[in-house]
Amino acid sequence: MVERVLVVTGGSRGIGAATAKLAARELGWAICVNYAGNREAADKVVAEIEAAGGVASAVQGDVSKPEDIQRIFAHADGMGQVVGLVNNAGVVDTAARVDELSADRLARMWAVNLTGSFLCAGEAVKRMSTKKGGPGGAIVNLTSAAAKLGAPGGMVHYAASKGGIDTFTVGLALEVAGEGIRVNGVRPGIIDTDIHASGGDPDRVNKISAGLPMPRPGTAEEVAGAIVWLLSDKASYSTGTVIEVSGGRAITV
Repeated sequence: MVERVLVVTGGSRGIGAATAKLAARELGWAICVNYAGNREAADKVVAEIEAAGGVASAVQGDVSKPEDIQRIFAHADGMGQVVGLVNNAGVVDTAARVDELSADRLARMWAVNLTGSFLCAGEAVKRMSTKKGGPGGAIVNLTSAAAKLGAPGGMVHYAASKGGIDTFTVGLALEVAGEGIRVNGVRPGIIDTDIHASGGDPDRVNKISAGLPMPRPGTAEEVAGAIVWLLSDKASYSTGTVIEVSGGRAITV
C-alpha cells in the first residue's frame, strides 16, 4: 500500500516538530520533516517518530527558495502520496517600527511567511487535487494572533504577513473546495517555543504571560492538536476556517 505523506515545513522544532510527531501517531501517515538549517534537530524528530513505530524522513529546504521547495516535494514524492501539508515554516525577525524597516527586511519576511506558503500549497494542490488525478487532501496554514492585533511597536511587518495568510487560507479553500482539498488555518497566540529567541526576545513569554487572559503561554503540543484535527477525517466538513489557539488573546479584536 502506498504511504500517505504529510509535509511539515519547519518541522524540526516547536510547533512543527510537535505536529510531525502527533500526526505520525494519530494519523499513521509518513511524515516529511522539512528543516532550513538544523539537521540534528530534524533527525531527532525523525528518530522519535520511528522509535514509536512511525515512518518519517528529513529534507533540507528554505521555503523562500523555489528550487528548495521543489526538492522538498520531490523528497516527499519518494516517500509515497502527498495528502497533507502544514505550512508552518516562518520567520519573526527582530522588532522594528515601520519607519525603521528596510525593503530587504520586508522582502525576507514576505518570501518566507507568504510566498513560501503560496508555493508550497501550489505544489501540494498539484499532487492532491482530484481534478488533476490526485486523491484529495488537507492543507493547514499557520497564522498568528498578531494578524488580528496588528502587533504595534515592533512587529507590524510580521502581523501583516500573517494577515496575508488569513486571506490566503480563505481564498485557497474556496478555490479547491470542489477538488477534494480542504484548507484551514490555526492561529496561535503566545506559545512557549524558541521562536521568540530568534526574534531577539528570548524572555518574551515570561514577560507577558501574567497579562494574558489565561495567565500562561500555550504549548506547541496544544497547537499541534488543533492542526492534526484539521488534517484528520474528523474535520471532513471544515474548510476555510481558522481555529484560535491563543488562550483568548485575540478573540475580542
